[in-house]
Amino acid sequence: MTTNPGADIWDAFTARLGEARATLNAPGAPADLFDQAEGARYLSRLVRLGLEMYLEGGDPDFPAFVRPSHETAKLGGDNPDNLYLSATIAGDRTYRLTGNVGSVAYLSIGSKANRYAIDGTMASTGELRANEFRADANGDFVITASQTDPQDGSAWLPLAADSNILQVRQTFIDRRSEVPATFAIERISDGPAMPHPLDPEALKARLQGAADFVVNSSKLFADWSNMFMAHPNEMRDWGQDMFQKAGGDPAIFYVHGYWTLGPGEALLIDTPIPDCEFWNIQINNWWMESLDYRYVPACINKGTVVPNADGTATIVVAHDDPGRPNWLTTHGHNQGFLLLRWIHAAQTPVPTIRKITL
Repeated sequence: MTTNPGADIWDAFTARLGEARATLNAPGAPADLFDQAEGARYLSRLVRLGLEMYLEGGDPDFPAFVRPSHETAKLGGDNPDNLYLSATIAGDRTYRLTGNVGSVAYLSIGSKANRYAIDGTMASTGELRANEFRADANGDFVITASQTDPQDGSAWLPLAADSNILQVRQTFIDRRSEVPATFAIERISDGPAMPHPLDPEALKARLQGAADFVVNSSKLFADWSNMFMAHPNEMRDWGQDMFQKAGGDPAIFYVHGYWTLGPGEALLIDTPIPDCEFWNIQINNWWMESLDYRYVPACINKGTVVPNADGTATIVVAHDDPGRPNWLTTHGHNQGFLLLRWIHAAQTPVPTIRKITL
């Protein structure tokens, strides 16, 4: 009896991918049709992201920037004010990055040891902020990513032996008026001049990596969701180490909370506003996806908030527009999560939450 090698590769991929089904039955996961349908969509979106990152963009000798989270494929409390970019690299190679810093409110790039396909972690191995890009008067920059400082006048992004991805965060206060940064990348250390013909074993490994990413990342964030549910209608500092291990920017202080609302109810979220480079607060579904910020009020930031007279802010979470400023819509959900980011903040306050009846 003969076998079909292509079918074997495909079957191994789909069999592993099928294990992500367990996320839909994770502890705490809502069982109603609406939330479960969102969960199924969420897994399909992770498949798209996994294939882009691990299959199509998975060659460290010929890296290219892809979007690892965006408007229609979301992961781990994705920031509605961000433009994310990532590129697969290898820690034993040297890369040149060129581009322009644009005019975004906050810009950073980090090298990471991406283990999302293994254990759901993404430790930082090097970080640069925009003011460290050594951009010229026109905003153009050259960055060298390598294990040793090139000492050639370019900005240096350190790599470690296990670095395997570059992660860019561009954070907008107003996407309509700010100009995104641009990035190009090329390997400049020794290596092949052109990609090799398709290697079946490499293809199999990349497909397996994409499937592992879907299974492990969805489990990681379902575990977070279940943990946050222990404190309903409360925001907390859960300790920053867990967020940094999952790929968070070391300059960002993350505050998460679980919310639940019945008919006619609303939440008032009160917070001081510290001196900081940027901040925002967003509403997520149970799967830790931001709501569809293209069309609904799902995020408020430093530039869009209407502050109180004393300089604090009160955010309102409600099913329908309450006629008050700073409204975050639930958009058909009865539960979900809140995420606040303080970036380079002088203080990192944790907001308080009050439930009211409208």
